[in-house]
Amino acid sequence: MAQPPPVKDIKPTSTVRVTVVQASTIFYDTPATLDKAERLLVDAAKNGSQLLVFPEAFVGGYPRGMTFGVTIANRTAKGKEDFRKYHASAIDVPGPEVDRLAAMAKNNKVYLVMGVVERDGYTLYCTVLFFDNHGQYLGKHRKFVPTTMERVVWGFGDGSTIPVFETPLGKIGAVICWENRMPLLRTAMYAKGIQIYCAPNADDKDVWQASMAHIALEGGCFVLSANQFCQRKDFPPSPEYEFVGRDEDLTPDSIVCRGGSVIISPSGAVLAGPNYDGEALISADLDLDEIVGEKFAFDVVGHYSRPEVLSLTVRDHPTKAVTFSSSSSVKSEGFTDTN
Repeated sequence: MAQPPPVKDIKPTSTVRVTVVQASTIFYDTPATLDKAERLLVDAAKNGSQLLVFPEAFVGGYPRGMTFGVTIANRTAKGKEDFRKYHASAIDVPGPEVDRLAAMAKNNKVYLVMGVVERDGYTLYCTVLFFDNHGQYLGKHRKFVPTTMERVVWGFGDGSTIPVFETPLGKIGAVICWENRMPLLRTAMYAKGIQIYCAPNADDKDVWQASMAHIALEGGCFVLSANQFCQRKDFPPSPEYEFVGRDEDLTPDSIVCRGGSVIISPSGAVLAGPNYDGEALISADLDLDEIVGEKFAFDVVGHYSRPEVLSLTVRDHPTKAVTFSSSSSVKSEGFTDTN
């Protein structure tokens, strides 16, 4: 699926209605999860939303509480089977699930930012996909650094997937969960002029709210943080799916992720949320003109920067483990043919 050329000289709409989706994956059932996503998207679009942001790994699932049978120097047979099922629930990009997400965006005339588990061969990535309101797939961001045990099942993204898309709604990009604690990555996003900073995540701790408010102030941008609200019954029962060390204390109605989705303005004001009450569509109207007033006081990559003292270089090219050269030169140990 070819990516479109960058859009130039777009004047953003001054006021944009946005929605962050707080809902749970249907674990190990990607078709049912897509059905649920479509229902939520339709409801938000009916209420006038122009942009929807879904949580981290919504399609494919955030494997909360799982260990995949891993200890140092050992992997259990059940852990391998858990990974096989998780791999099967992930999606190819491009692929039929991407086409379906594109159709959802087109049919409901909304921009869509969707957290997925991306399958690239036998490696999985925590990825965010972007679609415009015509159903065009714009591109993706792969999470740079999976956090702690996430590294058991997710690969690392590179600098080639840190896009900010210029759209009629404003400049849109995404940073996933604890990547938001990486100041250099945030700075790269600010340098790209991000206005609507999407933060799909899986962190329901109170301190997350402080991080989101800080980013809004630091970047002079709107921050849209989308987390899942999950109960134990949203996952397969034990022993198929185990919350290691916790299952014996959990009932089907036990909350295992309490949400906390929120929308914050460039001044640090909370426009909607945080919501800890259950699954919800959390919406707000963004006045993009507010960004100018906040940048007047603090523009972290503009008048408040000191590039002669502190600067950042971003290597935004793809990095691959294996590269095949089409050069006619043949090189081997002890011999070089330059003809």
